[in-house]
Amino acid sequence: MVAAEALKVIIADDDPLARRAIRDALQDHGIVVIAEAAEGHDAVELVLHYDPDVVLMDVVLPRIDGITATRQILKRHPHVVVVMVSANEDPELGLMCLRAGASGFLPKTVSLETLPRAVRAAAAGEAVVTRRLTAELIDRLRRSSPDGTGLRPVRSELTSREWEVLDLLCRQLSTDEIADTLVLSHETVRSHVKNILRKLGVRSRKEAIEVARELRSGIVKNGKEAA
Repeated sequence: MVAAEALKVIIADDDPLARRAIRDALQDHGIVVIAEAAEGHDAVELVLHYDPDVVLMDVVLPRIDGITATRQILKRHPHVVVVMVSANEDPELGLMCLRAGASGFLPKTVSLETLPRAVRAAAAGEAVVTRRLTAELIDRLRRSSPDGTGLRPVRSELTSREWEVLDLLCRQLSTDEIADTLVLSHETVRSHVKNILRKLGVRSRKEAIEVARELRSGIVKNGKEAA
């Protein structure tokens, strides 16, 4: 466990006023803000350079989004704790952040007074999520058990991002809706869909959804692989 007084934090947010407010709130409680980033690429570089204990990461950032930045950070520094914050309180977005490796997901409406406690809890190994997201996680577990919905094979040609896109395709979301949910461009989503179809050996989104259901059905039947 990291000592509370020694916690080193990096803040990644494109709003300078928000960064200042968060920095002041943390430092008033003995937490050291060692660096700040206004966009995703800089956040990754600062983490690799300073090796902080916790990163407070906005989901929506210029150049690369917070989810992508989180993946890149944890690939190089898996011990770093990332807590993501977003103006969008959609539980689905929160689940995507957790799948990317984040230890927490908080709405930007959370009071500044609670942030130091949340940061310390995350550094201590606790999950920092809202009650709404906790309820969503429980509901997903209940609903996914019978047919494997939401489960992913450990061994798969699809990347984590492609599985996220496929999950949303299975929910019948359009390209525009997927782009908005994942904070991606429409062109990037179309590229992911194209790769999914190629890797699964199918020609349409409908066929891709059917293959995904078959793969998940195999997970449930075998009781071996789930991710």
